[in-house]
Amino acid sequence: MPILASIAAASTRRFNLYALKGNRSCLSRLPILGSSVETLKLERKIDITQSQRSASSSSTNTRGFEHEHDEHFKWIQHKMVFAAIFGLTGSVLYWKSRNGAIKAASAKSSLQPGGGVQPGLPTYTLSDVEKHKTKEKRIWVTYKNGVYDITDYVTSHPGGTKILLAAGGSIEPYWNMYGVHKQGEIVEMLEELRIGNITEKPKEQAFDKNDPYANDPKRHPAIIPASSKPFNGEPPSAILTDNFLTPNDLFYIRNHLPVPDVNLKSYKLDISVQGPGKFTSFSFDDLKRKFHKKSTAVVLQCAGNRRSEMVKIKPVKGLNWGTSAIGNAEWSGPCLDDLLKQAGIDIDQVTQKHILFCGMDKDPAGSPYEASIPIELARLLKRDIIVAYEMNGQEIPRDHGYPVRIIIPGIVGARQVKWLTSIKLSNEESMCHWQQNDYKGFHSSIDWNNVNFKSVPAIMELPVTSAICEPIEGTDLAPDADEVTVKGYAWSGGGRGIVRVDVSIDGGKTWDSATLSPPKQPMYKTFAWTFWEATLPIPKNHKGKVEIICKAADLSYNVQPDSVEGIWNLRGVLSNAWHRVNISIPKS
Repeated sequence: MPILASIAAASTRRFNLYALKGNRSCLSRLPILGSSVETLKLERKIDITQSQRSASSSSTNTRGFEHEHDEHFKWIQHKMVFAAIFGLTGSVLYWKSRNGAIKAASAKSSLQPGGGVQPGLPTYTLSDVEKHKTKEKRIWVTYKNGVYDITDYVTSHPGGTKILLAAGGSIEPYWNMYGVHKQGEIVEMLEELRIGNITEKPKEQAFDKNDPYANDPKRHPAIIPASSKPFNGEPPSAILTDNFLTPNDLFYIRNHLPVPDVNLKSYKLDISVQGPGKFTSFSFDDLKRKFHKKSTAVVLQCAGNRRSEMVKIKPVKGLNWGTSAIGNAEWSGPCLDDLLKQAGIDIDQVTQKHILFCGMDKDPAGSPYEASIPIELARLLKRDIIVAYEMNGQEIPRDHGYPVRIIIPGIVGARQVKWLTSIKLSNEESMCHWQQNDYKGFHSSIDWNNVNFKSVPAIMELPVTSAICEPIEGTDLAPDADEVTVKGYAWSGGGRGIVRVDVSIDGGKTWDSATLSPPKQPMYKTFAWTFWEATLPIPKNHKGKVEIICKAADLSYNVQPDSVEGIWNLRGVLSNAWHRVNISIPKS
């Protein structure tokens, strides 16, 4: 009993402290803990009064604690504090009491703390654990040397289905994303779900000096691969709305070629004009010291985002992206116009028709990745285009263009050239394959036998889109659920702000308006995404399943089409139909 009482007290103190900070996300979770403590009080006769006194004592010291840990609370104020992945505090207690599975403290004291090897339990392999990713086969995760069955805990998890991100694998990468999990009592709670040991370590791939991808950077385990060589991957959609600025290591990765390894000391950015024009070079130090640094939150989205929905209609050529080939980051560096002026180029006076951006990533024949935009577009955005050397206040990671990339707000990701090495004003559009023979949209009757890539222009601005991030497809709600909270993102190319997101829970028969959280940017220059949220009542005649739909309208009242069929194309690009997610409500 003393251990359980101390856990309850610590949990209560933590909830009170979060509540004092006024965090709405935290407050929404308070009933969960309340139910847990009350149930434990009835079943185990824990001294709640003692817990409340401890909580009160903690509250009197809150001001000093806030002062000392201000940076910690800035993090707490993100929406994920109690929707954090694997937030075992509180809800584990509820699950334990509900299922009558709480063990006596004396029995608990025999467990090895911190995921150590537990004598007497079976030993499993990594492949054994990997087979257990679904409720039907039981859901297992690992922590250090421990194997845990979390199947019956999932529906009580404060973070919803985010706990399933580690299904069949290690819980540690996800716990490391949120410091709230690094507490002894949470590990102790996890140990209550222990079923076995694991001593096998993941095998590291041997370095192959002949492999052009051998020197690629390591990626976060949460990134879901779409291809390995070149590496492309996206984060789980369930974590997209956790942060307005997508963390660098969880930002989707789109590579066409091996990641170059750049020597910063020898790095040069060349700026030139085709013909008898100017030629200037800037070092990395020049970019940082000689120019004003501008910072802007900008969405990058792959043209193939949500391609997986088109694949269901009929095959397309391209990576099978879900809804997360999109991310929002604050990019910092000098604006393009300042660099051009320093190089003696007035973009408003030049006669060239295109501006080309060349990267340092090269194919086996030595041809680099290159993209271009029309000069008219460059003129419109001349004070908004950033020659970026920082991403979210840090140096740009290698996967995202270290040390410098071009950021063109409101434009498709394919033009946002990474590892930028030259900028050139030219009479001709870039002749790169990805400019001339890719990233172009066609109607559904065009196939590979009659396609003519020269007949349409390269994609620049992207159409309005939105997607549901929570709940995810296949989520099981609690049997007695009478409502569901739906969260997601919306964005439109060209800087057009989002004016409305509509959400339906009856297949599109009726609609509700979501609450928007727009960025602090002008509506005609909304380059960041808009988060939205809606709480919808479960239809009484749901028959165990419901379909949730979202659709957005931008400032020009462009709206998403209702079906994928009408916008299908052979490359699977520009996929922006109504987004649909199916969830279940089990019978009680």
